[in-house]
Amino acid sequence: MTKLLLFFRAVARSCGTTRLRLACALAGSVLAFGTGALGASFTASLDRDTVTLGESLTLSLTFSGGAPENPPALPAIRNLQIDYVGPSSQFSFINGQVSSTVTHNFTVTPRQAGEFTIPAVTAEVAGAKLATQPLKLKVLAPNAPPPAAVAAGNEPAFMKLVLPRKEIYMGDTMLAELQLYVRSGVRFGRLQLTGFPADGFNVGKMAEGQRRQMQVGNAIYTVIPVSIALNPVKTGALNLGPVTATLVIEVPSSNRRRDIFDPFGMFGNTEEKQVSLATETEALRALPLPTQNSPPNFNGAVGSYSLSVTAGPTNVAAGDPITVRVQISGRGALDALTLPAQAGWEDFKTYPPTTKVETSDGFGLQGTKTFEEVVVPQSAEVNALPPISFSFFDPDQKAYRTVTQPALPLVVRPSASAQAPVVTQGGRRQDTPPPAQDIVDIKQHLGAMVPVGPPLVQQPWFLAVQSVPVLAWISTLVWRRRVESLANNPRLRRRRQVAQILREGLVELRRLATENQSDAFFATLFRLLQEQLGERLDLPASAITEAVIEEHLRPRGGAEPTWAPLQELFQTCNLARYAPFKSSQELAAIITKFEAVSHQLQSLEL
Repeated sequence: MTKLLLFFRAVARSCGTTRLRLACALAGSVLAFGTGALGASFTASLDRDTVTLGESLTLSLTFSGGAPENPPALPAIRNLQIDYVGPSSQFSFINGQVSSTVTHNFTVTPRQAGEFTIPAVTAEVAGAKLATQPLKLKVLAPNAPPPAAVAAGNEPAFMKLVLPRKEIYMGDTMLAELQLYVRSGVRFGRLQLTGFPADGFNVGKMAEGQRRQMQVGNAIYTVIPVSIALNPVKTGALNLGPVTATLVIEVPSSNRRRDIFDPFGMFGNTEEKQVSLATETEALRALPLPTQNSPPNFNGAVGSYSLSVTAGPTNVAAGDPITVRVQISGRGALDALTLPAQAGWEDFKTYPPTTKVETSDGFGLQGTKTFEEVVVPQSAEVNALPPISFSFFDPDQKAYRTVTQPALPLVVRPSASAQAPVVTQGGRRQDTPPPAQDIVDIKQHLGAMVPVGPPLVQQPWFLAVQSVPVLAWISTLVWRRRVESLANNPRLRRRRQVAQILREGLVELRRLATENQSDAFFATLFRLLQEQLGERLDLPASAITEAVIEEHLRPRGGAEPTWAPLQELFQTCNLARYAPFKSSQELAAIITKFEAVSHQLQSLEL
């Protein structure tokens, strides 16, 4: 009984909240007092004892009839990563007998292929020492799928390691490509590399390339390339791979049940599955750089490069600095490039160069490295910058190459600080003339002082200039007040807009009347009537017709002589659609009537 009570206390601790803990403890107490004491047991189990490298498995430590206060501690096992997941509890009441278990789950992730032994785990339950049996685990090295399975399209995903060549020289960089193939229609997550055996290589940057579709055998696959930079660190026969990885994919569920809401399986029934992927092992050879025909100034550069040199200024005095800019462009390890020692620079004083690398790819292998160095000619006898050469080993040509830029002509003048003595025809040395006097004596007498004019504050133009900012501020304030007034008074804003439309419309009417274009004339006249009445009645211009006079104008009052000419203009516009006017004089007379009606409407208080 005591063991069972201790067990339920441990279960209560594993519950999340205080209320849930109390409920678990009370339930355990009730069940415990209704049953006899049970013997505690402790077992360990793996969900499977054989896995492929890259997969994970579950280790379960199960307590029956009692449980320790804390999860049991597991010993560290080399090349096995063990992480605690959490506890789970189970109760059963059958024929008056109570059985209960607490299981502590761990995730085991192998880091290397081979056979492992998980030693016995001990725990103390109610003062009793319990121990499990040791467990055996076998981790298999992953293998690439057979070509027949790939050609048949049976593999949902697989990987390939593609090398551009089978030989590489020391100091060179190779871009290998790891290709992930996922069958069309298979949904997948992120690829997780679990192993990249690269003995004898330094693995550099990785970058994903452009995805593409490819038919492999009888199926269409999505190919996801990942470029990897590799540098050999030793010579001889080397192996790459097998590269291993895990990928989570969605597959049809193994325990599919017919859903009454989805009898035809239209909404799918899938589950996530982690698959292990592996590539074939690729063999290649790392070669040392040849010792024959090595240039004297070769300093280890490997790749394919070009050289350009610029300098300036090229017309200087002795002792003046000259900036020499050397650019090495091409493909290779640009960061490691250095300028070799150059011959013929004894007449120059040189300073250490500064460098700058500009790359055009994500791996830093393609681009330009610039060396900027300051040199100073020491005498006027120098007439050119010496040639500059750069040697490297070209792995594509398998030979050394040297690129050279010819000498750059210079004009070096004697320094002004080293003036030579003047020698006369008689052979006597003439001394250098004394320098001219460059300091003027202090003036003892200032002379007569006369006024130059009134002060600025007494001059009208100065006062006028000072008033400009004030006037500008006042003008800005008035303009802002006007803008705010128009923004807060939409009727006033519309009245001004309509007045502008009427002014422009009258100009258009006069032009149309002169050209005797009656159709366009009456269309413009009708539009102007709509704009004027719409503004006065606060109605949309498009809603104005002849009926507005009876519906809106007459009920609001006003002189009858105002409505009659307005109604006559509307009738004239309607009549013109069937019997247009032909005379320019008649059209001009209508303009006069419209102006009179417009003035009357503007003066009405509506």
